[in-house]
Amino acid sequence: MSYSNDVLSFLSAFLSCSCHKMDLVFYQIGLFSVYLPYLVTTQLIGSNALRRKINSTNSLLTRHTFFPTVFSSHLVQHEVVANYSHLFWVPGSDLALVPYMLLAHIDVVPADENDGWEVSPFSAKEIDGFIYGRGTIDNKQSVMGILQALEYLLIRGYSPQRGFFIGLGHDEEVGGLQGAMNIVKVLKRKGVQLAFILDEGLAVLDGVISGLQGPAALIGISEKGQATVKLSVFKAPGHSSMPPRESSIGILAGAVKRLEDNPMPILFGEGPERRTFEHLAHRFGLPIKFVMSNMWLFSPLIVMERSPDTNAFLRTTTAVTMFNSGVKVNVLPSLAEAYVNLRIHPAQTVEEVLEFIQSTVGDERVKMELVNGFDPLPVSSYDETSFGFQTIKKTLLDQFPQVTVAPGVCIGNTDSRHYTDLAKDIYRFAPTWIRPGDTQRFHGINERISKKNYEELVVFYFNLIQNCDIKELPSPHSAGHEL
Repeated sequence: MSYSNDVLSFLSAFLSCSCHKMDLVFYQIGLFSVYLPYLVTTQLIGSNALRRKINSTNSLLTRHTFFPTVFSSHLVQHEVVANYSHLFWVPGSDLALVPYMLLAHIDVVPADENDGWEVSPFSAKEIDGFIYGRGTIDNKQSVMGILQALEYLLIRGYSPQRGFFIGLGHDEEVGGLQGAMNIVKVLKRKGVQLAFILDEGLAVLDGVISGLQGPAALIGISEKGQATVKLSVFKAPGHSSMPPRESSIGILAGAVKRLEDNPMPILFGEGPERRTFEHLAHRFGLPIKFVMSNMWLFSPLIVMERSPDTNAFLRTTTAVTMFNSGVKVNVLPSLAEAYVNLRIHPAQTVEEVLEFIQSTVGDERVKMELVNGFDPLPVSSYDETSFGFQTIKKTLLDQFPQVTVAPGVCIGNTDSRHYTDLAKDIYRFAPTWIRPGDTQRFHGINERISKKNYEELVVFYFNLIQNCDIKELPSPHSAGHEL
């Protein structure tokens, strides 16, 4: 879907008039589609091309066409951090209420139409009610959803009681070392402490969990840790006509094979993943319902029946992602290297994982080097006294009464890991609906979001911001906020 300047002007005019719901839906979908071609890929990070691309993105975000009320309101304070990231502050009228923060990121992973995309990955083309494009579900739906929700609230004259920050990082896909980390530095200098943080992460799973009756909204309460380990073997080079019994490649291949044949131990029940299944137990049919409700007895059986999709929740995963050696077909290479990426279960540490690798490889000729890594993130509160979790849950159930809400663990990492000094409770969730086959679209081909789901995201943030104004924990009631 493409738009001329006349259409853009037409869309922006909707912000200054009183519109019925379908007008707003048309506006927000059009706005989202216009934004996609300007996204910044990780290929550009650190390059002159990045500077040109992200300056275009910043110009698009801040110019009057997109969010005129957000950027002209006396209520909203905005600053650009580390040249490319954005930090917004919307002060509340009740200074006794601790502020919170909403996070998202504006960069994306690379995409090439030649990889098998049905359309150009930055075209934002609409097919059968879906908008196709890189970033539609990671994580531009949140970037635009948050800002559009704020735009609509400000148009209505809304002024929050509880203040809140919005942080939009520009390099999450490569670790957030410039964007998120510098936003955190700015907030620390201001002495900011937050009631909770909400970032991307988990989603609404519909038909994804085998045997579960109905959709489940999983709110991430922690993230797995991560480590990248380099394994290397060095031997004297030689001619291929006189090979030794073992080459550097053969030695390293054996080490890699031992790692794959001996996965990390199952830790189901020792981390928060057990609580996920306990919360969902009542939505399974018999006999699974009985098993899930009595995991103290049946957890070994659950583990035995695991599928590859659930394996990541049960243990630290080991993935050999790079293997390099050799420069010529008739030369025995002196050096062979392999890189192993590990996603660390909340019950383990980086140090424990390194010890396991060393023991499993069991070969002094294989040198091990920790390239980078960090331990799993702390577990945020999710009980009945948890303000952040319960407010997110209430907002979800008001909008989607058919879903079951449960805590979960993010197997990937987000910018929020840099914010642990600012908030005890960090949650990772956006109400993106994920159905069978959609998980392969993350960082894959034909990434897409339905127009209906994008509208739902805007409504979710629109309601959440208002629900955070309460002083006491929410009690269930019907939805009261409508666009």
